[in-house]
Amino acid sequence: MFILIGFLIGFFAAVPVGPVNIYIISQTLKRDFFHGMIAGLFTALLDMTFCLVSLFGFFHISINLSGYTHWLKVAAAAILLFLGLKLFHDARSFKLNTEKNGPVTKTARPLLGVVLLYVSNPSLYAFWIGVAGAVTAHGLLKNVFWPAILFAFSCGLGALLWYFFLVRLVSHHQAKFQEKTFKKLLIILGSLLMAFAIFTFISAFATIKLVGQVF
Repeated sequence: MFILIGFLIGFFAAVPVGPVNIYIISQTLKRDFFHGMIAGLFTALLDMTFCLVSLFGFFHISINLSGYTHWLKVAAAAILLFLGLKLFHDARSFKLNTEKNGPVTKTARPLLGVVLLYVSNPSLYAFWIGVAGAVTAHGLLKNVFWPAILFAFSCGLGALLWYFFLVRLVSHHQAKFQEKTFKKLLIILGSLLMAFAIFTFISAFATIKLVGQVF
């Protein structure tokens, strides 16, 4: 039962449109299915890891980070801003590969982007700590090693299934896009990341102002 619940939590947690989904879509558009799927796989692994850490009772992580939440938001906004500007640059320089049998250069850049987006987002820590607290408070999981492993794995598997659907959908329709369409899509994705960056900056400074009023 808890495996099915973990799978559904992982799947639906990954569905909402956010910076990570936008980044995975951009990697699929700019490169190919492989690079988009690598980004999705690594994100699912990070989800599983954070879920497992929370289940093992490291709730003091949220307390230790609470005083630095606004700075994490500033860092996240800066990263989103950088990635958004990078997509604008890519939109200007993007060229379709007209060689059908040309080699595809594999790169680890999608992994770096996912790590930067993930570790600088305090809401992800709060989410998985909340999930761990909910499933333990309702007695769904006991303080046992293997059920915690299986629950975290099922969460990661659910997220991975969503990313597979997302990357497969984008990759399937990729061949139908013209070069001009690719550029427009990259500009749209870049604009969305910039919007997330602005929202995160505002949220960070609002938090800093609130903390200043308290003290």
